[in-house]
Amino acid sequence: MKISTKGRYAVRVMLDLAAHNTGEAIKVKQIAERQEISEKYLEQIISVLNKAGFVKSTRGAQGGYRIAGDPKNYTVGMILRLTEGSLCPVACLEDETNQCGRCDTCETLAVWKELHEAINKVVDGVTIADLAERHMKREEALNYSI
Repeated sequence: MKISTKGRYAVRVMLDLAAHNTGEAIKVKQIAERQEISEKYLEQIISVLNKAGFVKSTRGAQGGYRIAGDPKNYTVGMILRLTEGSLCPVACLEDETNQCGRCDTCETLAVWKELHEAINKVVDGVTIADLAERHMKREEALNYSI
């Protein structure tokens, strides 16, 4: 399994919105500059996040985006599943009931299940609030050392 730029950037966008959350809408241009993502690509990603209710948009001259809820309520897994679809390492684990004709005799199935569980444990165990806290600590350390 490989996470696409869309998935990685979506996590970065949510982190950016959480780390710079003042209650005011943040312009796409500001996010794009901080995250070094093209505005056009960022707008596509934000559209997906907006449709899912992860971000809220404000129109007009003071418009932009802000995180829709508490950052602790969004996990990396939620964002990746939204942008990537399934996080299963193999196709036979994607359906609730394994449709593979070899699932009863497959010697490798247990490995793929373990890998899937490990992936889910990691991505579902890290929230945007956790990432924002790491970001703030890193920023403080950088500012302290200057």
